[in-house]
Amino acid sequence: MRPFILVLLAALGATLALAADKSGAIKAAGKPGRAGVWIDGKYAGPASRFTVVEKYPVDAGAHEVTVRDPEHEDFTTKVNVAAGKTAKVSYKLTKVQLPPPPYGRLRLGGGAPESFMSVVAGDTSPVFLNGKFYGYVDELNNAGGGLLLPPGTYRLKVDSQVHGVIDQDVTVVANKVTVVPLKGK
Repeated sequence: MRPFILVLLAALGATLALAADKSGAIKAAGKPGRAGVWIDGKYAGPASRFTVVEKYPVDAGAHEVTVRDPEHEDFTTKVNVAAGKTAKVSYKLTKVQLPPPPYGRLRLGGGAPESFMSVVAGDTSPVFLNGKFYGYVDELNNAGGGLLLPPGTYRLKVDSQVHGVIDQDVTVVANKVTVVPLKGK
């Protein structure tokens, strides 16, 4: 019985070593640092948090990386990740022309009215308006924050691990604050 266990352990060790050899990571660093990173079309997270570049695990091989920020043009590149290595993507996004005022403000509810601190700090779930990435839940959830937007109706989509799914139309009015409440999951 003892030789069987040794063979089983050796096989398990070899399998784990092969699995480890098939993984790597991607880091995306550049301007602006708050941009979101998509790997192979799937949201991975922010490029950096608090000026620290994030590292995203992936299988070794070819991947498409897209970096998005609401005030800039998207940047897309292809990278090849070697097993056990980190592929680095450098970017500098090009600013887009912003529409002229007036603006209304859209924010996510949940912060205390007197507080400029988000009560959902660390919730880096992406926020989309009309299918375009506009930031993260924790950035849009404080009394002094939110998005300045031209007046109009937008389709808001959020899929937060903390607050669940929000998928609704939201009307932004000039010179007013529109608050969309966050729900518990």
